[in-house]
Amino acid sequence: MSELTTIARPYAKAAFELAVEKGTIESWNDMLFFAGHVASNEQASTILAGLPTATAQAELFINLCGEQLNEQGQNLVKVMAENGRLIALPEVAHLFSALKADYDKEIDIDVISATPLAAAQQESLVAALEKRFARKVKLNCSEDASVVGGLIIRSGDTVIDGTIRGKLNRLATTLQS
Repeated sequence: MSELTTIARPYAKAAFELAVEKGTIESWNDMLFFAGHVASNEQASTILAGLPTATAQAELFINLCGEQLNEQGQNLVKVMAENGRLIALPEVAHLFSALKADYDKEIDIDVISATPLAAAQQESLVAALEKRFARKVKLNCSEDASVVGGLIIRSGDTVIDGTIRGKLNRLATTLQS
């Protein structure tokens, strides 16, 4: 996986820089998302791998995507096919999406609670998290019965454990030291 990320990163950065320059970030995001799904399709991958030349692979891939790819998207596919990198398109789409979120100052946050959060609770939580992270927050709420009370908040490497169990564990650790 890390090898694919290394391969995909320069393509994602180049596409993102072009999208920023042209003001077409959203359309590039949609285009790469679609192309990534086509590239990850098992049948499409098998057919593409069986083609003898990079040009044939690029032409078939562009035909499979149809009107979803604009001219610059088609050029990206051609370059990636020439370099034997079409398999990295799903990772390019993922990295582009991360660059877009960073550019838009957005962050996805997973919130786990014992019961569903009310709309007012979600709004309050979004306001507090936006202040803490200095970004626009998108909540992904889920329920887990093992969380007795409180919340677990995750965003990337950051984890905020506000559960009763977490507070008791921290108290026990403090008392033991």
